[in-house]
Amino acid sequence: MIPNMNYRNLKESYLFYNIAQKTNTYLEAHPGTHLYRMGIGDVSLPLCDAVIQKLHEAVEDQAHKTTFHGYMPECGDMELRRTIAAYYHKRGVNISNEEVFVSSGASDELGDILDLFGKEKTVLIMEPAYPAYVDANVIAGNTVIHIPAGEENGFVPDPDPGIAADVIYICSPNNPTGAVFSRTALQAWVDYANKMNAVILFDAAYEAFIEEDEIPHSIFEIPEARTCAIEICSLSKTAGFTGTRCGYTVIPKELSRGGMNLNQMWVRNRTTKTNGVSYIIQKGAVAVFTEEGQRQIRHGIEIYKKNGACLMEALDRLGIWYCGGKNAPYIWMKCPNGMGSWEFFDYLLNEIQVVGTPGEGFGACGEGYFRFSTFGSPEDTKEAARRLELLLQK
Repeated sequence: MIPNMNYRNLKESYLFYNIAQKTNTYLEAHPGTHLYRMGIGDVSLPLCDAVIQKLHEAVEDQAHKTTFHGYMPECGDMELRRTIAAYYHKRGVNISNEEVFVSSGASDELGDILDLFGKEKTVLIMEPAYPAYVDANVIAGNTVIHIPAGEENGFVPDPDPGIAADVIYICSPNNPTGAVFSRTALQAWVDYANKMNAVILFDAAYEAFIEEDEIPHSIFEIPEARTCAIEICSLSKTAGFTGTRCGYTVIPKELSRGGMNLNQMWVRNRTTKTNGVSYIIQKGAVAVFTEEGQRQIRHGIEIYKKNGACLMEALDRLGIWYCGGKNAPYIWMKCPNGMGSWEFFDYLLNEIQVVGTPGEGFGACGEGYFRFSTFGSPEDTKEAARRLELLLQK
């Protein structure tokens, strides 16, 4: 057997392991203590009624010979693909049904999509970054170039014309920083990608949290993006599908590199490597995009956004720098008094029983920063914000 030796180049991921170890140790020493967990990016609200109803109907379909469904189309059921395309059309983004591919979620797709680019490519990843971006490319044998971001550019870096790349990762709204790319900022990256003959992988998993009209929900709102971008989206955070698993990818038919069409390549890839997302899940996903489904998921998103507002108000009163929160479900704050991110984690855990995520876990540029998730319960978030404000006022 010949293993993939690139696994040797993976750095150990201590972030969530260390968080679990530290919280478990604390709870062993303080049994019965309630922790205010605002670190994990999982949702806390259940699936909306419109989705649940369709899931039940789809399960019932599977119980009868006349309505039973076996294998689904590998690229996605056409009803769902059509529904997603219509969702884009409402924002003035014209994509065809055949440009939409149904997936089992953005995380899976962000790794699988690297099949399109072959080996030994140069990949630009903006740091701080979702760790899987880096690890997936290390496994694939690609060279990763980190583009640093910080307070000076609002964690939204500009392209460097002196750097050539094959693939570029952009996440907006961003995880972990919550920063968003304006139309002008995205246009600069689209122009750069087209000039360099690179492809942008645009992670739009949190687009439903955008509330400002001037912030693009999709990279395809930007002129010339159809010749350089792939968009990957998810229903996990927008509709609570973290345990249900469904997302979608948009690959324009104009997107070609090296004389090969990437849309056609992805059709071939999916029909080779998958048997599609289950009938039941896809039926539930269709309900997300109905008028009633959209109304219901917006209600859930507003609850998470109120959580964010509660935290932001506390940080504003404290005079602490942060970004995110308004258009994203994450708040990225600067650790007070020059604390390191793990030092601040320990401080919050031991003093006020609040758990967040140390910024260092998202790369070297995250040191000295801290991420809060707004996906917790309103009650816990309100109490965590109160405790945080009282502690840091000292």
